[in-house]
Amino acid sequence: MNFFNELKSCLSQVPAAGQKAETPVPFLISWNMTKRCNLRCAHCYLDAKELEGNDETTTADARRFIDEIASLNPHAMLILTGGEPLLRPDCLDLSRYADGLGLTVVLGTNGTLLDARTVGELGKNGIKGVGISLDSTAPAFHNRFRGVDNAWERTVEGIRHLKEEGIDFQLQLTVTAGNRADIPGLIGFARKHGARAVNVFFLVCTGRGQNMTDLKPEEYEETLDYLVRAEKEFEGEVMVRARCAPHFLRVADKLNPGSSTLRGQTSGCIAGSGYLRISPEGYVTACPYMPAGPGSPNLKEMPLKEIWRDDAVFRGLREPVYSGRCRDCEYNDICGGCRARALASSGELMGEDPWCKYEPSGRKEIHQGVDFCPAWTEAAEERLKHVPLFLRGMVKKGVERYARAHGLKEITPDVMSELRKKTGR
Repeated sequence: MNFFNELKSCLSQVPAAGQKAETPVPFLISWNMTKRCNLRCAHCYLDAKELEGNDETTTADARRFIDEIASLNPHAMLILTGGEPLLRPDCLDLSRYADGLGLTVVLGTNGTLLDARTVGELGKNGIKGVGISLDSTAPAFHNRFRGVDNAWERTVEGIRHLKEEGIDFQLQLTVTAGNRADIPGLIGFARKHGARAVNVFFLVCTGRGQNMTDLKPEEYEETLDYLVRAEKEFEGEVMVRARCAPHFLRVADKLNPGSSTLRGQTSGCIAGSGYLRISPEGYVTACPYMPAGPGSPNLKEMPLKEIWRDDAVFRGLREPVYSGRCRDCEYNDICGGCRARALASSGELMGEDPWCKYEPSGRKEIHQGVDFCPAWTEAAEERLKHVPLFLRGMVKKGVERYARAHGLKEITPDVMSELRKKTGR
C-alpha cells in the first residue's frame, strides 16, 4: 500500500464529529519547519518571507520535537512543510531522523527547489512522498498567484524529476474565483503526470491571505458539487479530495441521498481529533489556520502529550458544542463546519461557519440508528485485533457507523469486508 492509500484509509476512519470516543491520538501531524520561502504567495497563512527571521527551532530542539511526536504516536504521518522546508539546511537530516523513529515522513513543498540532485536525496533520507503546490495549468496565473516569475516552470520540472525517480506525489491547489474553472484541467494534468492525488484546498482567510476575497457561497457550493462527482469519476485513477471544506459530506449527501458509503467517510474536519500542527516557533494548534503565538501551548514549554490531552481547544474540538446554525444543523455530526473560519470571522471557535449558507431543515434521516450500538461477533472482534493499535479505535467507530446506517444490529467479518469493498480499502 503506497502512502497516499494509507492516508486515505486513515482519513476514512475518523469518528464523526460529536461522537464521544476514547481520546484518540493524531495520525496526521503537520510541522511548519520554517517561515523562510522563495515565493511570495498572496494567500500565505504564515506570511512567509525569504530568509527573514530566526524563529525556527535549533536542530537539537527539532529532534526533540520529533521525539515528542513519536512518543504521542510512533505510527503518525509527519508532514514537513514551511514556508519552503527545503530552505532549512537540516531538513533532510531531520526527515531521516523521523523516519528512523518509525514515522511516515512526507514533504510539503512549492516544488521549485526539486532539482534532480535534491529529488535523488529524498528517498535516501526517509521521504515517502511529496505534496506539490500547483494552482493552475496556466503558467501566468500560477506565477502571479505565487508572486514569482517562472515558478510554474520550475515546479513542473520538479514534478518531472519526482516521476522519473519514482517518488509518489500529489498536487495541491488553493481554489479561488480565478482558477476554479481550471480544476478539471489540473485533474487531467495530475493523471497525465502520474500524481496519486489532487487536494483542493479552500482558502481560510488568515495570515497574508486575510484580506483576500473569498469565493462567493454559491461558487463554493458549485465547486464542491463538482468535486463530489470528480471523486467518483476518477476513483482508481487519482484521488480527488476537498480540503478545509467540511461541507463536502453534506453536498455528497445532497447529490446521493442515503449514500451507502457516506457513513464510511471521515467527519468534515479532523483538527483536534486526528490532526495537529506545529508552528516554526514550536506553538501547537489544532489547525494551521488557527492563531499561533503567545498564549498558545508551546512544545518548548510542555510535552506534546499533555497539550493534545489537556488543552482546552483540543478538548473542545473533540467534544464540540456548536452555536448558531451549526448547532441546529442535522449534518453537524458529519460536517461541523470549519472551526478556523468561525474563529476568524466571529472570534467564536464553535460559532457557525460563515461560508455555509445551508439552512437546517430539521431532517433527521441521517441520524437514524445512532442511538444503538451494534454487537460485535467473536470473529469480528478477532479480525479487529489485526488492525494496528493506533487505528483500531477509529476503525471500530467507522464500522459501527456503517452498521447503524444500514440498520445492522450485529457486526460480522462479512460486514467489515463489505465496508472495505465499498470504500476501496
